[in-house]
Amino acid sequence: MSETGVTTAPRPLLLADGRPAREAWSLLGAHRHLNHGSFGAVPLVAQREQQRLREEMDASPGTWFPSLNTRVAAARTEIAAFLRVPADDLALVPNASGGASVVYANLPTRDHGEIVVTDHGYGAVTMGAQRLARRWGGTVRTAHVPLDAGEDEAYEAIAAHLTDATGLIVLDHITSATARWMPVERIGALARERGIPLLVDGAHVPGLAEDPLAGLDCDAWIGNLHKFGCAPRGTAALVARGPLRDALYPLIDSWGAEEPYPHRFDTQGTLDVTSYLATPTSLDFIDTAWGWDTARTYMRDLADYAERLIADAFAEATGAGTDARVDVGMPVSALRLVRLPEGLGTTHPDADALRDRVAAELGFEAAFTSFGGAGYFRLSTHVYNTAADFEDFVERCVPVLVEWARAAPQA
Repeated sequence: MSETGVTTAPRPLLLADGRPAREAWSLLGAHRHLNHGSFGAVPLVAQREQQRLREEMDASPGTWFPSLNTRVAAARTEIAAFLRVPADDLALVPNASGGASVVYANLPTRDHGEIVVTDHGYGAVTMGAQRLARRWGGTVRTAHVPLDAGEDEAYEAIAAHLTDATGLIVLDHITSATARWMPVERIGALARERGIPLLVDGAHVPGLAEDPLAGLDCDAWIGNLHKFGCAPRGTAALVARGPLRDALYPLIDSWGAEEPYPHRFDTQGTLDVTSYLATPTSLDFIDTAWGWDTARTYMRDLADYAERLIADAFAEATGAGTDARVDVGMPVSALRLVRLPEGLGTTHPDADALRDRVAAELGFEAAFTSFGGAGYFRLSTHVYNTAADFEDFVERCVPVLVEWARAAPQA
């Protein structure tokens, strides 16, 4: 449930000239955008900067590409400062899944080794772990962490799956489907004590945490800048420390292959990496317009309000006397869950189909997820959202979703 219990709508954020924050984005006006956490949204100023860079690239490719590694290194240094990590620990990759693939491809072989994941893991990253386990001739052990598990219970659930055969732990920092934090700091300390490599999937963390890696001891951490950082898509950070760091190589062998980490990631051949170069523009825009602390506070307060508003609306519309609020053990500021009426979105394919239907028929870009056989609306907030977005969801979507649930075939 909510972190602060805010029940009143926060005042919408405005641009310096008094216009609504949303006008700094090119989001389709006919839709309500309640799913920033999945695909992000790029401010116009960063879109224009990326287009300017593309025009420069296309005007003189023979000049652009030989000097591109220097530009990437400069952008990487700025991104590292935003994440508060040393620039020489950070490489740029297209997305968090790509960063995980780098780690999987470069880990030393562990014959018959086990990989520990949780049942909250992001599907693509877990699939990669399963492929790695098959190459090792080993297995994946999945720790069940109850949705309402607090820090201690979550830690114990994961730690119980570690054995002498464990060759890797893959753990979300913030979970995608269930919108909760995981105790990565405590698992990191345990993993280091046991000599087990730890990969932390922090896909949603940049922008939501002021100092994402503070107190975290892990071999590799990956985070998308295109989510709450609002960077152009195709930009993620791979932060590597410990003995694994110098063994990491890009998935593409290029002329930078003999350079040390992370510089070998700065050279990836003839690729359009203008998303990397325009990312500092997005980060600076949020900082200049409102400041990241103000942005994070607003996102949290709006999520508090929206979570309660929508949960109460579902409870009233179903008339079943059930509480649609969800007890999430370690809740996230800008991501929240509300339980859907029974029968909706109970599997991953059903949740995706519901997302598509709501967008097509109701005009809301929203996320629906499933966990443990239950369906959830995962609301997401950013600076361009306002209380009106979620009030409109209550008015136009909640009654329809309840009707769809009633019409759905019963198991």
